[in-house]
Amino acid sequence: MKDYSIRHIAIIPDGNRRWAKAHGKLPWRGHQAGVRTYEQVLKKALELNVYCVSFWGMSTDNRLKRGHREVAFLFALFEKTLQRALASRELEKNDVRVNVLGEWRAQFPKKLVRLGERVIKETEKRKKHIMNLLLCYDGRSEMLHAFRRALASKGKSAGDPKRYLYTRNLPPVDLVIRTGGDPHLSAGFMMWDVADAQLHFSNKLWPDFTPEDFERAVKDYLRRERRFGA
Repeated sequence: MKDYSIRHIAIIPDGNRRWAKAHGKLPWRGHQAGVRTYEQVLKKALELNVYCVSFWGMSTDNRLKRGHREVAFLFALFEKTLQRALASRELEKNDVRVNVLGEWRAQFPKKLVRLGERVIKETEKRKKHIMNLLLCYDGRSEMLHAFRRALASKGKSAGDPKRYLYTRNLPPVDLVIRTGGDPHLSAGFMMWDVADAQLHFSNKLWPDFTPEDFERAVKDYLRRERRFGA
């Protein structure tokens, strides 16, 4: 097994709806194609021995501003994805813990919330790898919540927002990959954890992004010199 010695990669998988439009399909078919890409890229990340991978599956705005039919289709896709995570021999073999991060408990149907809780519970003792799904996630809301709790806290945790982030038990992000051709971050994406991250922007729409593209992004990251302000 290759080991690229990279701890945490966060992915913004942009371009599903544009991919569907370009192929004459309904918007949610792009999300369906995007799930296949997610599974292939996760497999490659495990092959490369990446410790932690975070996928942004849905923003809070996606949940609130998209049409009812599209959101319902996304919920169905998330249900299938979580069920596959529960049944996955590959995730079990690779000792992958699955986290679901964001405001999904407040925004998702109860049945889907129960499934998410089950996935978290049944994989929580796994140690070798972590896979995070960010659902109904907004980085600005996360930071606001963390700052409020830090200011109200006492004792050892006083003044330390990291203790109150969804990512409090995760390492900082080394590399952010965004597909879709728009070179920017969105909605304060993991803003505390990406403070020193390198960025990789791909012009490919997410359903067209391949495991080989992912590996090239990792190799590109490893060629860069990280100075950390020095």
